Amino acid sequence: MTATRVLVLNSGSSSVKYQLLDMRDSSRLAGGLVERIGEQSSRLAHTPLATGGGSREWTGPIADHDAALKAVAEELAKDGLGLDSPELAAVGHRVVHGGKHFTEPTVIDDAVLTEIERLIPVAPLHNPANLTGIRTATALRPDLPQVAVFDTAFHTTMPESAARYAIDVETADAHRVRRYGFHGTSHAYVSRATAKLLGKAPEEVNVIVLHLGNGASASAVERGRCVDTSMGLTPLEGLVMGTRSGDTDPAVIFHLARVGGMSIDEIDTLLNKKSGLVGLCGDNDMREIRRRIDEGDARAKLAFDIYIHRLKKYIGAYYAVLGHVDAVVFTAGVGENAAPVRAAALAGLDSLGLAVDAGRNAVRGDEPRLISPAGARVAVAVVPTDEELEIATQTYALVRR
Repeated sequence: MTATRVLVLNSGSSSVKYQLLDMRDSSRLAGGLVERIGEQSSRLAHTPLATGGGSREWTGPIADHDAALKAVAEELAKDGLGLDSPELAAVGHRVVHGGKHFTEPTVIDDAVLTEIERLIPVAPLHNPANLTGIRTATALRPDLPQVAVFDTAFHTTMPESAARYAIDVETADAHRVRRYGFHGTSHAYVSRATAKLLGKAPEEVNVIVLHLGNGASASAVERGRCVDTSMGLTPLEGLVMGTRSGDTDPAVIFHLARVGGMSIDEIDTLLNKKSGLVGLCGDNDMREIRRRIDEGDARAKLAFDIYIHRLKKYIGAYYAVLGHVDAVVFTAGVGENAAPVRAAALAGLDSLGLAVDAGRNAVRGDEPRLISPAGARVAVAVVPTDEELEIATQTYALVRR
């Protein structure tokens, strides 16, 4: 029997998201979420898609990631999809930071673990949790290939002119200070799916990808390769996000420390957790912000306008970087669902060949679709992202070589 199933694990600091896929047809057999790990009110929600059964959910204390993954294994076993199945080919792990070293999916061994550990200083919230998930899954199935798929890998094709900051080279190299970019699995999947929507190969098109969720990033993809992206050393740089500031004058940090008397940790918390939309208007849910705008709320309107202004700047900048653009594509929670964001982001850009058809833009759906007018010079699309499928696809391709 040829093993064709891949278990995808996304281990966060206090959560584990998972999906089991059959790579013969990319179908989902099961999926779920464990959240609030380490608390008395931990929650596990599991959906057995293959059997057509209803979702199961329970709450109770789950002490750590080891206990969480064992609970996931038990839920899968109830549906005949246990981790001991000979049909399981590999486990694919989302790893947020791979630095410059990891440019493609990688079978995990001791050397890979050591390098992921060495990158913890540039990804202190994510890489430790990713490592925990890897070690626990390895303990459960030590005979099974464990594959790391890195958020940063897709962006390693950026030229040095885009990847380097204009600071002293020796200092930057000593401390690994450069632009890495994130959301890479989403940008890779969506840019390829956009090419397919246009009836072309990825190598034939230039695409601007706008991944707009609570975290948000843009990328310029030239003939299938990323040449620029908005996030940098960390996911803080770039677009206005739900709770992150995005681009900010670095001197703001010095000012807040010297004049405001704030500590480095306080400023870190401010910029990552108390800024962006929530800092501007108190809400980071775009649906709520639009509702408040409709009611005449000035703070919500200003927050939306700042969000759109930054987004429009990046669209224009990446148009210039690419020189020729075949498509601009919106994805992730806000990008896929917020028609007013898509319309506002491209408003006034007709001279660049960018426009949104109001009727097409208003249509909701789960399939890739064009929302630009018929015959538009540049296609505008909505493409639902699928990071789990991308991780599974890369994992399966690697272990089948």
